[in-house]
Amino acid sequence: MAATVKYDEVEVGQELPATDYQVRRLNLVMYAGASGDFNQIHWNERFAKTVGLPDVIAHGMFTMAQGGRFVTDWVGDPAAVIDYGVRFSSMVIVPDDDQGATITVSGVIEEKLEDKKVVVGLTAKSGDARVLSKARAVVQLS
Repeated sequence: MAATVKYDEVEVGQELPATDYQVRRLNLVMYAGASGDFNQIHWNERFAKTVGLPDVIAHGMFTMAQGGRFVTDWVGDPAAVIDYGVRFSSMVIVPDDDQGATITVSGVIEEKLEDKKVVVGLTAKSGDARVLSKARAVVQLS
């Protein structure tokens, strides 16, 4: 696969439209199985509340993965992501209902580098809370 986004077609300051990712309890249980992270705060409401959380929360790495998914969907090739890092700044609280939670991810081209690489700055929110900060990806474009 090759990146479908061309270096010459992006500019610094260009915004990448926001995408919503729904998170339900089932998604967290599936992620726990895939990752091996079965911490009860991610699936057991009673336990989460006994340790002082408002409800079950999404895994931090699950939240980070939604940002990565946003970038790979935009560029068209997962292998085009050369570097990706975030800081976790708030929790994604996932109620036990038909809606769950929504993680909204958007991006902006922050810098054009040599060799057809760009830095994409990401914003990830759940409700009014910014759930990832200092989220950046370096992406190899075609």
